[in-house]
Amino acid sequence: MSTAAAAYALPAPDGAFEKVTIERRELGPHDVLIDVKYAGICHSDIHTARDEWGGTRYPCVPGHEIAGLVAAVGSAVTRHKVGDRVGVGCMVDSCGKCAPCLADEEQYCQAGATMTYNSTVDPAVQPGGYTMGGYSTQVVVTENFVVSIPEGIGLDVAAPLLCAGVTLFSPLRHWQAGPGKRVAIIGMGGLGHVGVKIAAAMGAEVTVLSHSLSKQEDGKRFGANHYYATGDRQTFRELRGRFDLILNTVSADLPLDDYMKLLNLDGTLVILGLPENPMTVKPFTLAGYRRSLAGSMIGGIAQTQEMLDFCAQHGIGAEIELISADEIDSAYDRVVASDVRYRFVIDTATM
Repeated sequence: MSTAAAAYALPAPDGAFEKVTIERRELGPHDVLIDVKYAGICHSDIHTARDEWGGTRYPCVPGHEIAGLVAAVGSAVTRHKVGDRVGVGCMVDSCGKCAPCLADEEQYCQAGATMTYNSTVDPAVQPGGYTMGGYSTQVVVTENFVVSIPEGIGLDVAAPLLCAGVTLFSPLRHWQAGPGKRVAIIGMGGLGHVGVKIAAAMGAEVTVLSHSLSKQEDGKRFGANHYYATGDRQTFRELRGRFDLILNTVSADLPLDDYMKLLNLDGTLVILGLPENPMTVKPFTLAGYRRSLAGSMIGGIAQTQEMLDFCAQHGIGAEIELISADEIDSAYDRVVASDVRYRFVIDTATM
């Protein structure tokens, strides 16, 4: 028997969020029914809900930063039990058979991972034929895509870690951030502020590259060793050849070649934010110091669990502003205007 859940959906790209009732699929043997307590607002939610990336189906229920409690489990579930503190991130399924999936890198599934919202699924699995996300009171997810939230993190500040946290943790782990490594993070917003905390906890020397110095005090509090304003051209002269790893968390068009020149020998700049327009790097900038330009997308389920355990161990949570469901529209506008420190989280009790 399917479950009816309250949710907030956008009916059209230029519409306003409306309270609706959606059907969640019947609990299968390997499924987990989760009472959603908190849902973070990611900029990707806005891009998708407003059809800025194209292909959005309506009504759209976004949300892939989900934290809650297990309400029921299927007959074959072994990983979770009723009452467990759990989370769901950007994916809810994958093929499980390709090389990336077998390597615990489900985000790169060769068949295409099933994303938490706006992904095509069998109508028998989800009424309507596409997934609907965490801006709702309940969600049903297969147990392999549900992670445990340790007791050391509040559910509200853990919710954004399911996307923002693992998006930064994954490249920091992959490019071996730690003692002796100089790491720069471009932008200190919803993604960047979590990255500063994680990189500092890993033992790296952390520098924030932000347009202005308005968040400098916060950056130092989060663990940054240095903070520079990129609006000052002297910054690019002073920091040339400084960093081993640069993580770009912003979705704005940047003079990428200027940032690439801040890399040391064999340094890598990783693209995490996704601007709409192409970026340009001069070949000599790459060749001169054997620099690399790379990208990274969230993390696999095992790594997401590793990230949560790491954050609990180091007392890391997102900096949030808790909002009610009727504030989603205004929160979207404030995110676009960069008027949030640092992540909006919806209290689903207000639904």
